Amino acid sequence: MIHRLAADAVLLLHLGFILFVLLGGLLALRWRRAPVLHLPAAAWGLYVELSGSLCPLTPLENRLRIAAGEAGYAGGFIEHYLLPLIYPAGLTTEIQYVLAAIVLGVNALAYAWVWSARRRR
Repeated sequence: MIHRLAADAVLLLHLGFILFVLLGGLLALRWRRAPVLHLPAAAWGLYVELSGSLCPLTPLENRLRIAAGEAGYAGGFIEHYLLPLIYPAGLTTEIQYVLAAIVLGVNALAYAWVWSARRRR
């Protein structure tokens, strides 16, 4: 039971990290030091997408699921609703490039907005 809970926690952490990579630039509107955390996270996210590398959270989650006696991602709310967001079926290199471009574009717009807002002040 503890391994399954830990695997679910890793999955939620993974989702949170993905959302932070995508939208974390907006935090700079409120917190001046947010880019210190966000820019390295965004760079890592882009690296993983563009290189086809595996995020270290994925094998950790899988090991925990195996330790919990699970063979895959069947069952439960988290597996049913969150896993397809993080591990979409049919993920190809081309799709990963598109996802990387979206991350780059969203963050470029966010930081342009932050820069513009700070210039007006």
